[in-house]
Amino acid sequence: MQVRKDMLNKELQPSYWMLKFSARLLMNKTGVRLLNSNSARSRGKKIDGLHCEEKFIQSGNGGPDIRVRIFKPLNFVENLPGMLYIHGGGMLMGNPEDYLAIIKNFMDAKPCVIVAPDYRKALSAPYPAAFNDCYDSLLWMNENVKELGIVPDKLIVAGHSAGGGLAAAVSLKATDTNEVKIAFQMPIYPMLDDRQNTESARDNDSPGWSSKSNNLGWSAYLSDLIKQRAVIPPYASPARAKDFSHLPPTITFVGDLEPFRDETIQYVDNLNKANIPVTFRLFKGCFHAFDVVFPKLEISKEAWSFLLNSYREHVDRYIYSK
Repeated sequence: MQVRKDMLNKELQPSYWMLKFSARLLMNKTGVRLLNSNSARSRGKKIDGLHCEEKFIQSGNGGPDIRVRIFKPLNFVENLPGMLYIHGGGMLMGNPEDYLAIIKNFMDAKPCVIVAPDYRKALSAPYPAAFNDCYDSLLWMNENVKELGIVPDKLIVAGHSAGGGLAAAVSLKATDTNEVKIAFQMPIYPMLDDRQNTESARDNDSPGWSSKSNNLGWSAYLSDLIKQRAVIPPYASPARAKDFSHLPPTITFVGDLEPFRDETIQYVDNLNKANIPVTFRLFKGCFHAFDVVFPKLEISKEAWSFLLNSYREHVDRYIYSK
């Protein structure tokens, strides 16, 4: 899908060439390593007005200890909703501290306790490293609800982009195994399908995250499975799941010009067919992560309003209601 400047929402058009240029960093390993080096500088950063903690929890799969960030309101009230928030970055880059503005938005919309894992990245640790780190973090939350002060048996799983794909995978396993009770999930414009064979995923040259970036992310994440010529499991690529009937209520949105458009729509359709409640919006003229890159634009405010209002409604309906 070729994306021209005039196809973008008018507010986003001025950023077209700047993002086209900067997106080159996302198309090769050297650029990704440079971005990760810059990202590392934010490690340990805190959010003003919140209790912020760093903790290392044990891997359940023989991996290294998992660094997690824990965020709580200062005037902490017990039995708040507990959210596992998984950051984005194409499976290749980033850390929780890069997404503090998103975490603060959720906290301001409805106070909660957020646990954000700094999962392993695909260039040095392919699948199942990131998935295991995120799922182990969910298990740790579930085992420590009392210490964390969160409502038991009603956890939230959320994430943007690659984090959205990991959120969908984590929710899938949690509901497959019935190990953890998920109240609802929020996989936002999620990275779901390694096959990259939909119209929106093929030859997409959208500013920001393109088909070339997408291929780099999936190739790195699945590199061990590809070498082994192994079957790609749904926990690696959630679009490959066959049974969606046990998944929790879902909130998601996606831009109509980005690679993940069609796989997100298909995911929503599969949930609807399985009679899973879904709250979904398609934002016209929008590229990947427009709401995060340019949060002050009116189209981004509209997306944030949709997400945060839906989040508040779901907390009241699926966590606080009796």
